[in-house]
Amino acid sequence: MNKTICRTAALLISGFSYANTVIPDVSPVAQGQHVFINIPQQRLFLYTDGKLTKVYPVAVGRAMTQTNLGEHKIGAKAYNPVWHIPKSIQKERGDGVKTIAAGPDNPLGPVFVRLGDPKLGLGIHGTNAPASVPGVRSHGCVRMKSPDALEFAKTIASGSPASVIYQMAGLNEDADRNLWLAAFRDPYGKNNLDTASLKKSIGQWAKTQGKTIASDKIDAVLKARTGAPVCLTCGKNGKMKMPLKSLAWIQGSSSYSQAEAPKPKITPVNPAEQPVAQAAEQLPVQIVHPIPALPPADVEPVTESVPQAETETFKNTASEPFDSLF
Repeated sequence: MNKTICRTAALLISGFSYANTVIPDVSPVAQGQHVFINIPQQRLFLYTDGKLTKVYPVAVGRAMTQTNLGEHKIGAKAYNPVWHIPKSIQKERGDGVKTIAAGPDNPLGPVFVRLGDPKLGLGIHGTNAPASVPGVRSHGCVRMKSPDALEFAKTIASGSPASVIYQMAGLNEDADRNLWLAAFRDPYGKNNLDTASLKKSIGQWAKTQGKTIASDKIDAVLKARTGAPVCLTCGKNGKMKMPLKSLAWIQGSSSYSQAEAPKPKITPVNPAEQPVAQAAEQLPVQIVHPIPALPPADVEPVTESVPQAETETFKNTASEPFDSLF
């Protein structure tokens, strides 16, 4: 069996081909892992040291139970979690079931990975309904096919940044210097696609490459919003050639999206080795309006409580509680 057949077989086994997915316009951290979940695209992107290393199809929250946008952190993990059904979902189910044990009937699948503050009740987990992935179907959590969820859980490090974004288009250059555009539906009704910036980026790129792109072809992709990438510069039988590079189209630029620059290391200075003039500049200065003292370190700030009916509990082998909206 040649390498091409092996690669194709591997893609069929996984049920997902990265070659059919455009990359969002993002700036991952330059060091470590960074997760991006694009709601309209229903895809999770994993970056490692600024490079894209994995793409997964996911199911996200419905319009009435949206997945929280913004910056989060990957939290603790629970393998073989027990689903303690919140009262709101118990009422929705109407079957009187309050708990589902770990196993093939558990909607969380084999693993649950905390996403963000536990009070949000979010998680990235497997499912007992693989046909629901990808989609816009959950109560707020991010569903993955169970084999993908296990792989992701074993790969991702707790504490890694996770960004939930809402980009309704992707604009990529492939290895043959062709430009590909994909447009996605608007499940949360954000209507935030900046077509002016997108078209500006396309125009600048075309000018730099010495190519002409018909505006009606761009408009057709944006109107259809099928999610499928369309080549703006290929012939009829154009094929996407990997790897892809995302254009920084959100800023209307033809340059490529870049990883965040690593933060400079600050070397502590020994005051005894400072020059006299520099040390003199650090003499105490009288503050006219004193700064209020900070509360003691062992006093926790007061926070709003989360209604019990809107949470559910998961337990791992150590009986650690987990809350989620599923």
